[in-house]
Amino acid sequence: MTADSSRRWQMLAIAAAIFYVFWLLAPVLMPFAFAAMLAYLGDPLADRLQRFGMGRTLAVSIVFIVLLLLTIGALLLLIPLISRQVENLVLNIPHYVDWARTTALPWLQAKLHLDPSAFDTDRLVQQIKDHLGSIGNAASVLLGKISRSSVGVVMWLTNVVLIPVVAFYLLRDWDRLVAWVDSMLPRSVEPTIAHLARESDNVLGAFVRGQLLVMLALGVFYGGALTLMGLSVGPLIGMIAGLLSFVPYLGFIVGFGSALIAAMVQYGDWTHVLMVVGIFTAGQLLEGYVLVPQLVGDKIGLHPVAVIFAVLAGGYLFGFLGVLLALPAASVILVLLRYLAERYRQSDLYKEEGEGDPLLTEVDVVVETSAGEVKTRTTVDQEGSKKDAVPPP
Repeated sequence: MTADSSRRWQMLAIAAAIFYVFWLLAPVLMPFAFAAMLAYLGDPLADRLQRFGMGRTLAVSIVFIVLLLLTIGALLLLIPLISRQVENLVLNIPHYVDWARTTALPWLQAKLHLDPSAFDTDRLVQQIKDHLGSIGNAASVLLGKISRSSVGVVMWLTNVVLIPVVAFYLLRDWDRLVAWVDSMLPRSVEPTIAHLARESDNVLGAFVRGQLLVMLALGVFYGGALTLMGLSVGPLIGMIAGLLSFVPYLGFIVGFGSALIAAMVQYGDWTHVLMVVGIFTAGQLLEGYVLVPQLVGDKIGLHPVAVIFAVLAGGYLFGFLGVLLALPAASVILVLLRYLAERYRQSDLYKEEGEGDPLLTEVDVVVETSAGEVKTRTTVDQEGSKKDAVPPP
């Protein structure tokens, strides 16, 4: 084994060991990952304040206070709004059930020619009532265990306190941490890794900052438009559609379906259904032609199927932490794949031309047509069987 090959195997083993450690520590990494994301979002603003002559600690303190005030303001605004919307949704559940029983299910039975007993809502409601007692007992047992064991509450409070503390220190020492990681890299691969890190930073900056703005804009647009339409649960549907819009078409499908059902239950006419269709059509046009090109750009280039796979794989491997970091990680992996594809195109494995199949021979034949003679090149095997015919170069 050559020295270069040995060095590559060593780096691969180190990368595999780091990944394994992260996989083992995934249950406790969520607050640190969230804090690192906040620090990453605030670092450009802190750097900009430093260029105005501020010290790093003062600049970080200002950025941290701004982020904290924005977070508290958003919570104070959203929590009462979400609470009212959830209460409204609970109060309207009987109307949704009645609409499904009297309108939706008979329509499905008539169109699909289904057995009426397949949608026996009375039997379903009775089964739910029969099991309410056991559900209540299970909930009581679960709440009793939680109340007797304060570990879960302590861990939750610890994470709430830990995230801003860790975010502050990471933001303050961000540049030093980056410089330390750069100094620890092997000198032979440092230029390559630095180049990939810059490309990844561009992609992550475009994704994290841009996609968050897209989600916020879509949530405000859908929520505002549905509220102006008069839909009682419009703000809740808009927020859900905006939050789910990081997965292509998922926010649109969930929001459109929910708004359509809510409009049919609340109004029961085609006018408001068409208004919902118009709102979500306008939202898709706004996202595809204005928000994503302007805020995200084309630097990421993740296919929708790759986005869905990344979210599912991240959730399966690392739980909620994996879902949180799935798309940023997929963006970085895309940068690495582009680099590997470029290296492959520059390698001898790609550029070297083969000598052809020794069992096949190319011969020139002349074919007489009404327009004259046409010379073609035909590939035959050793027995003289014709394989293909193409014009000669």
